[in-house]
Amino acid sequence: MSAHRITPVPATVAPPRFWPPADFWKALGSHILIPLFLAGGMALAYLGAFHAPQPHDLPVAVVGQGPAAQVFAQTLNDKAPAELDVTTVPTAAQAKREIADQKLAAAYEVSGDHATIHVSTAASETQSSAAEKLFLPIAYQQHLPVTIDDVRPVPADDGTGQGLFFLMVALSVGGYSSAIALAAVTARRGIGWRIAVSAATALVVAGIGCVVAGPIFHVLNGNEWGIWLLAALYTFGIIVIGVGLHPFLGRWTTPALTLLFVMLNVTSCGGIFPQDLQPPFFAGLNTFWDGAAWLDAVRALTYFPGRLFGFDGLKLALWATAGLGLMGVAHLLTVRRSRAADDTRVATAEEEAALVAA
Repeated sequence: MSAHRITPVPATVAPPRFWPPADFWKALGSHILIPLFLAGGMALAYLGAFHAPQPHDLPVAVVGQGPAAQVFAQTLNDKAPAELDVTTVPTAAQAKREIADQKLAAAYEVSGDHATIHVSTAASETQSSAAEKLFLPIAYQQHLPVTIDDVRPVPADDGTGQGLFFLMVALSVGGYSSAIALAAVTARRGIGWRIAVSAATALVVAGIGCVVAGPIFHVLNGNEWGIWLLAALYTFGIIVIGVGLHPFLGRWTTPALTLLFVMLNVTSCGGIFPQDLQPPFFAGLNTFWDGAAWLDAVRALTYFPGRLFGFDGLKLALWATAGLGLMGVAHLLTVRRSRAADDTRVATAEEEAALVAA
């Protein structure tokens, strides 16, 4: 009896697919959409705000009295009616006061055979440069030597006058990144705990920023405690808005906060170019956005002592109030969803019990 060997049939292995299945493309699309949004949004925001700054209604003055000064000012207005708002002031002392009070961006004075351009780099270095570019050609046409008078200069340790702006950027990043972390950690806690932890985190983030800007780099020129409190209020507003948005947006909370507090906030705050040099869209945001409010208030404390900034503080408080309102709505929604889920579980359990009893 001969033995027959059975040769096993090799299992057929599907050849590797060159083109990934549909699930791969679906997962890729859902994951890559947020980075693409951030890339496009950042490019549009930063290039849109900074690529070609142009003055609009820049408040400048001609120092002098009488028909000659009036005609000179009107001539400048006629040459650039959309870009400049030229007035006259009778004396250089008044011009300096109005520049120090940030009512004027610059003033042009001719005294004998000499010209002086009065500016304030503490208000904005880029605005001062724009004013100098406006008046220097006029002085050259008049064959006059020129002196630049910086009415309110920036401190020596903050040569560009943008130290406060970079502090605001640090607070913004610390605020919205903290919001994402706190939203995840405090998701199952009561609203009181969420608010308390958000406030404590805001104080810490503001303290870190002020220590770095103050004792380490000497950007803060006094009033550190007031600046710390304003920084904490600003950061608290960002955090509570992020925590309040998270239940609604989920993983889209990060791009939403980046849109609010980087793309729109950093570009409109006036840290690089002031409102008078910004495109209309960003200049409009500057009137009510929280970054602009914080920067104006802190500049007043640092460079313009005695200048009131209560309206800027009110704006910061309103942003924080909006965040608290979002948290309240999210809390009510979460409670309602939880109750609905509990009711569903109870109803299901009762149905199962009835079926068992039957």
